[in-house]
Amino acid sequence: MCTEKLLTHLTDKLGSRQRLLVAFSGGIDSTALLHLLVNMRELSHSSRQLRAVHIHHGLSRFSDDWMYHCQRCCKQWQVPLEVIHVNLDTRQRGGIEAVARKARYQALGDIMSDGEVLLTAQHQNDQCETLLLALKRGSGPAGLSSMAECRAFFNGEHLRPLLEISRYELERYASRHHLPWVEDNSNQDERFDRNFLRHSVLPPLLKRWPHFADTTARSASLCAEQEQLLDELLHESLKTVTSNDNSICITGLLAMSSVKRFALLRRWIACCGALMPGRDQLQLLWHEVALCRRKDAQPRMQLGRWQVRRYRQRLYVLPVLKSLRGCVLPWDTNNPLLLPDGLGKLCFTDLCFTGSGTRIRAPVTDEQISVRFSTEGNVNIVGRHHARQIKKLWQELAVPPWQRGRIPLLFYDNQLITAPGLFVTWQGQAEAGKPECQLYWEKCC
Repeated sequence: MCTEKLLTHLTDKLGSRQRLLVAFSGGIDSTALLHLLVNMRELSHSSRQLRAVHIHHGLSRFSDDWMYHCQRCCKQWQVPLEVIHVNLDTRQRGGIEAVARKARYQALGDIMSDGEVLLTAQHQNDQCETLLLALKRGSGPAGLSSMAECRAFFNGEHLRPLLEISRYELERYASRHHLPWVEDNSNQDERFDRNFLRHSVLPPLLKRWPHFADTTARSASLCAEQEQLLDELLHESLKTVTSNDNSICITGLLAMSSVKRFALLRRWIACCGALMPGRDQLQLLWHEVALCRRKDAQPRMQLGRWQVRRYRQRLYVLPVLKSLRGCVLPWDTNNPLLLPDGLGKLCFTDLCFTGSGTRIRAPVTDEQISVRFSTEGNVNIVGRHHARQIKKLWQELAVPPWQRGRIPLLFYDNQLITAPGLFVTWQGQAEAGKPECQLYWEKCC
């Protein structure tokens, strides 16, 4: 494909998008992409805004050299460049490739402005490798659809405009224009699955079938079309079994065939942003969590940093929550109290406050005020004649188990006064003629 056709192809893929951010590693693929955009800008005198970003992982002894190379290229081509240094947590699961990819995309998303489009240089051969890796994992149509050409990403879009262009065409373009690029030494390490495919598997396949990358990319595109069709066909069914809090109804799923049930569960989990389970995990999720019949069970399944939990015939996808048991926060009530783990803040307000405050008696002078997240034993609450065990009380109030340890409990000395918005104890009840106040819990969105 000649330069003119590559530019036409790129122009078609960009459409009316005006604000472009290129992920620029300095390798041949991103170098070709950035140069094509510079070429387009010069030929068409386009008003598009173009800038680049280089992610410095610090994994290689050549990392600084690659950064300097990118800076020289961008200076020569008059493209603003931002360098982002990221620190990788190698203790995370998934291997160094996955950790670096996650950190890279997080850093890219963090610097995107509203309406900006992130451009990355994955090409047809990359798509072929991704499909083969999905086959190795035993993926279904969603996994085999491989990389999407365009997807929503942070405040804008992520576009891969070169997915229909082969690595050979990009190499020809780079050679034709005498472009400099860097070689990542880790790309030769066949301990990484993608490198093994690239160097030992794909070359003989392409020698035997020169259009193999093109046909596998077409298969990925067809799988993506099938997934989009299923999304459309199952949209209404998913709406009928999910509620506003994104929980899904077990009873509603029971009446469906297992094929439809699992298709809906996959889409529900994907919408919640959790790690997609495999086929065996979905079976376990249904039989060991949704249908668990153990008395007083609180079944759950871990999905990376997320978990699926059941409560009252509904399933919930939740992030793994930090335990606050044993946490005691002394409080000077003259100032709001910031709660841990993003739970918002507490403040005392005047009785004329129009928000949803909880009316309680004011503390006396010598009472120590604190906030805790757990209590034990029986509790007497206003409106009830008899004490109830705190566990039974939470059940009556329909508070899910994972929320019970994250509700701020106000204490005067060691006496429970209120769980704001839920109940007030006898000891915290406001009395006529005595000082009163309101406790307001401002939750984070």
